[in-house]
Amino acid sequence: MKRTIRYFFLLISLKLIVPGRAIESPQYTVVHTDSDFEIRLYRTTAWISAPSDAVSFEKATKSGFHRLFQYIQGANLNSSRIRMTKPVLTSIVPGTGPLHSSSYYIRLYLPSNFQLSPPVPLPELDLISDDWVPHCVAVRQFSGFARDSNVVKEAEKLALSLSRSSWANSSDFYSANAYSIAQYNSPFKLIGRINEVWADLNGRESGCGSSGVEIY
Repeated sequence: MKRTIRYFFLLISLKLIVPGRAIESPQYTVVHTDSDFEIRLYRTTAWISAPSDAVSFEKATKSGFHRLFQYIQGANLNSSRIRMTKPVLTSIVPGTGPLHSSSYYIRLYLPSNFQLSPPVPLPELDLISDDWVPHCVAVRQFSGFARDSNVVKEAEKLALSLSRSSWANSSDFYSANAYSIAQYNSPFKLIGRINEVWADLNGRESGCGSSGVEIY
């Protein structure tokens, strides 16, 4: 399975990334920066999601990405080929899977030319169109590879940082999407890897709607 996923990322590198063109990511505004996390306000965006009840974060991400890859390669009712975006986002919901295991949603942001009219996925892929309203997210960055052995620890570090900040009562760590892991690099990149832990915030309580610093 690992070879299959690496092959997918190799195809992405060779076929889906156009030389000289930046890979699209969802736009956001940074509204607060702390020593080890930041608060972002994400705009209205359209994503495509692959639900999974696999037994681990790594297995869920790989199997979900497999289905998403088929979708962007043309397994949709329009037979549209869709450019790869970043990050690959895996949302982790503890205790909602079989026998109280975690369940997962693996997501890809849709590029700007498909934001208003996402192609409908083929039914056998079991994918879901996912429309996000503007919302606030607490983000902690970490390096290396995102593994079963470290993603929970990284999420706990973000939860601890938030608990010691003015955002302590705003985090949604125990809500529908407890936390998410964003991966920005292919498996072939060994140095300088970028991953993030995301946790949704309650914007009304936190004042996240205040003016930001920069837009990305």
